[in-house]
Parts: sequence; structure tokens; C-alpha cells
Amino acid sequence: MSNLPDEAFRDTIGTIDEGGKRKFIFPKKPSGKFYDYRKIVSYVLLAILFINPFIKVNGNQFMMFNIIERRFNIFGFPFWPQDFYLFVISMLIGVVFILLFTVVFGRIFCGWICPQTIFLELVFRRIEYWIDGDRGAQTRLAKQEWNGEKIRKRLTKWTIFFLISFLIANVFLAYLVGSDALFLMIEQGPIAQASNFIALLIFTGVFYFVFVWFREQVCIIACPYGRLQGVLLDNKSINVAYDFVRGEKEEGRAKFKKNEVRALTGKGDCIDCLQCVHVCPMGIDIRNGTQLECTNCTACIDECDHIMESVGLPKGLIRYASEDEIVKKEPFKFTSRMKGYTAVLFILLSVFVGMLFLRTDVQAVVLRLPGQLFQHNGEKISNVYTYKIVNKTMKDYSDIHFELIDQKGEIKNVGKKHFKVAKEGISQGTLFIEIDEVLLESDKTKVKIGVYNGSQLLETITTNFLGPRSFN
Repeated sequence: MSNLPDEAFRDTIGTIDEGGKRKFIFPKKPSGKFYDYRKIVSYVLLAILFINPFIKVNGNQFMMFNIIERRFNIFGFPFWPQDFYLFVISMLIGVVFILLFTVVFGRIFCGWICPQTIFLELVFRRIEYWIDGDRGAQTRLAKQEWNGEKIRKRLTKWTIFFLISFLIANVFLAYLVGSDALFLMIEQGPIAQASNFIALLIFTGVFYFVFVWFREQVCIIACPYGRLQGVLLDNKSINVAYDFVRGEKEEGRAKFKKNEVRALTGKGDCIDCLQCVHVCPMGIDIRNGTQLECTNCTACIDECDHIMESVGLPKGLIRYASEDEIVKKEPFKFTSRMKGYTAVLFILLSVFVGMLFLRTDVQAVVLRLPGQLFQHNGEKISNVYTYKIVNKTMKDYSDIHFELIDQKGEIKNVGKKHFKVAKEGISQGTLFIEIDEVLLESDKTKVKIGVYNGSQLLETITTNFLGPRSFN
């Protein structure tokens, strides 16, 4: 996007110095309209994040991603290994939605919704500003010798950061193993729940490392989303952008001079104050154009608007805009690529909703025992089957039994005819189906089996019933 000949900034990143060493960033404390909006959005999202694993719908945790036991709850709907296709589709929907959102609005997800950005910028950095001070004070403190003041501030900050990391780790563990398992660990203690406690310590260490030291490097090095933007963004994507046409004009940037009419001098509206650079949490210069490190956090918009207002120039030198809007003055258009992503998203959503309606609370499978032929019991033909019943709900079914539907015959369960399937439990066993030979239409007859809890039909299964071959 930049019209400047010097593109050397693309050969390095803002967090690495000339010697190739890590350069810690001390951004100026942001303020302004967008920052206030971000605080509201962030704290609402944080409340949702912390509350979600402790909400239950029909006995199911609202959100849970238990990878080890392959149990997932999304919006209160339990997904078992048998429902893995639904989980995959829901993840695809999320990916396509993010792709569509990026094509249209750039990396607005990173700046406004991403948990990494929210925790770092709206929680940890705000505590840092409170303890260490603003940009200048933080820079001086970093260079300061280890005296009483520095030790006190560092220990206070690191202790608070550790406690917050520990809290985040507890919530994260609740998402992975379930809030019930987390409360059980708290009740029984770390020794009785050693595996969960070790996981909790590991998560705490990871979060502490990320927010104390690694910080913005997560977005630059670890997160693949930043790499994707180079493929997804085009001239019509809306980004946090510097209006270089207005900012540079014919003569380029120049320092502000009182009582100077810049429109007559040919100088750009950018007064080269560098405040947009100082406030950037990624250490970049937004005036260089779209960059890998930019998370669209809008801190530079607020800062630039404040400077423009103070020098009597129009706001919006840095704003949400597409390159075509800046260069060609073209308004935003919903392109064919955006329409394509929207169509794919709509199809996936339709398939997902349809599958949710077809999904049952109880899944039953009845299969003929491999290698077994039919048996004659007088005038009746008997086949042996194995069954498996999965109860996906949080309630017990205490009167499960099988009945033939649309077919005269008898089902004999090996063991009790009526049995129990506990909540989130599995029951399996063997059964026999007997049908009079005269009722068989061929050597392979389709039979429909109903799975009942008392008089309530829970599921129907169709299977094959083998009989003697007729030579008539």
C-alpha cells in the first residue's frame, strides 16, 4: 500500500533489533473511542469465556472439548465419537466464517475477538500500566538497575500475572476435562487428582510464559492466521489502513508548523509525530502499509485521530478502509469471492442444521453376528445379533427393550429382557430374533427393530434377517 521507495522494513520485524536479538516493546497506553469499544467487547467476551464451562443445559456442560475421552459439548449439545462428523462440520463452519470475515474485514478477529489479544492488551498490559507506568516509565524501568523500587514492582507484577495465569489455567482445564472434574480436583486435593493437577500446573506455566515473556511473538511466530492474511486479503478488504494519498500528497510528510496552510504547500497531512508507532503493541509503523504483524487493534486510529484533532486537521488519516477506497475512492463492494465464501458457509450451515435435527439422543446399532447362519426352531427361523446402545443424554433410561416393528416375530434378549442404560453410558449385548418361516418373503428379509424405554420409542434400526432359500 505504501508509495515510499524504501521497503527495507519488510526484511525484518519490529520485535527484532539489528543484531537479531529480541527487542521488547513498551507501547504507549492507548486511549480513544475504539479503545473504549474494545474494552466493552473484550470484557463481555471474557465474561462469556469464564462462565461458559460452568453453565449446564439439560445436564450438559455448555462448552466442553474433552479430547482425551472424545467428548465434546457445543452450546449444550453433547457430541460423542459417533457424532464426530458433526464436530468436524462445526469446525469447518468456524474456519469458513473466519475466512469470510478476513476477506471482508481483514484481521478484525485478531484485534477484537482473539483471546490472546484480549488477555494481553486488555488485562496484562493494563495491570502493567498500573504498576510500571506508561511507555516512558516502562522503558526507564527496564534500563534501571535492580534496586528496591524495581524489585518491588517486578515481584508485584509477576505475582499478579502468575495468579491470573493460574485462574486462566483452571478455566482452560474446565473446558478440557469438564467443570465437574475440576471441582472434584479442588475437593479431593492435588494428590488424589495428580494427573489433572499436573496438567493445571503445565497450563499455568504456559500462560505465564506467554503473557510475561513471549507476548506478541505468539501472533508473529506461533499463530498461522497472520500468514493466511497474505493469501486472503486483496485491494477490496477492509483493514486498519493509513491513507497515504492524503498523508503524503506531493511533498510527503512534514513536521507540523503553526499557522502553516499545508494544503498550499503540497505537504501531506501526516506530521510525522510517530505517535502511531509508539502506541502500536506490535512495534510496527502502520504508514508502511499492510504488514504481517498488524493485528488491527485500532490503537493507531485513536492516537492519530487525537493528533489530527489537536493540530486542526481532519480525522481519519488512519482508519478502517480498503486500498481501493484510498487510491480509487471506490466504496466497498461485496465481491464474487466474498459471495463464494458466503455460499459455502450457507451450505455448511444448512447441512449442519439438518444433521442436528436428524440426530437422536440414543444411538443404537444391531448387527448380525458375523459367520453365523440362521437356525431352525421348529417352524421358526432364528438369527443371532449383537447390539450396542449409546445414551448421549444426562438422564438414565431404566426400561430399555426391543420390539419388532411391521413384522410378526419375537426378540429374545440374552439376559434381562428389560435393562438399564445409564446417563452418558453404553450398553451392549446379544439378542435373538425368531420369525415364522411362512412369514419370510425371501432368504434375506428387512426387519425393523424399535428401541423403547417403556412405551417411548427412542430409536429404530433396520437390519437383515436370513432364512432358507426358496426354490419355488
